[in-house]
Amino acid sequence: MNRILVVEDEKHLADGLRFNLEAEGFAVDVAESGEDALEKLQHKSFDAMVLDIMLPGMDGFEVATRLRRNGNFVPTLMLTARGRPEDVLKGFEAGADDYLAKPFDLAILLARVRGLLRRKKWLEPDPPAGNTFSFDRGVIDFDNLELRVGDRQVPLTKMEADLLKYLVEREGRIVTRKALLEDVWGVHEDTDTRAIDNFIVRLRRHLEKEPSSPQHLLTVRGMGYKFSAQPEK
Repeated sequence: MNRILVVEDEKHLADGLRFNLEAEGFAVDVAESGEDALEKLQHKSFDAMVLDIMLPGMDGFEVATRLRRNGNFVPTLMLTARGRPEDVLKGFEAGADDYLAKPFDLAILLARVRGLLRRKKWLEPDPPAGNTFSFDRGVIDFDNLELRVGDRQVPLTKMEADLLKYLVEREGRIVTRKALLEDVWGVHEDTDTRAIDNFIVRLRRHLEKEPSSPQHLLTVRGMGYKFSAQPEK
């Protein structure tokens, strides 16, 4: 049985989520604050988390950021009344895997949770072989969310891995920021693209010998980005 952690301070909403998730066959724990969620996650394993952003004390963004920083990649659906594109991108940057704005349809929420559980294969210790990519400096292991460069093993967040995989699958081709927003993050509105740029900067720190002079993850001015397995001069 899959275990879900619901992090929600509004009791009526938390009770409703618990009731409907349990009716679908899930085991459900509820945390009423970010601090309570971190405590539960430290002592118990969960298959997915539904995380509100507006919480007393520590907000959902900080909860997700701390989890990812500590190596906990529990699949996370952020559930919030803050549905502006910039909030969505901030959630993804913090480490969320999916984002659903309130008010929401229950069937949509259940479908999103099931989607998180299907994608949990990214975290399995023994994934199917072959989902790796070798390039000039090392190997990207998409199943284990890991980049190996020489003797270094660099953990990747789910969103970093998704973004990198999208670029790798289109090696040598220019990918626009709009395509990354829509195809990787599902954001279809005009919005600030600096979150994309921030992800690229972070990935370059992992990938490149000299992040300020990238040879693999390249900017095409005025158009977007492209990935090159071999250094470009």
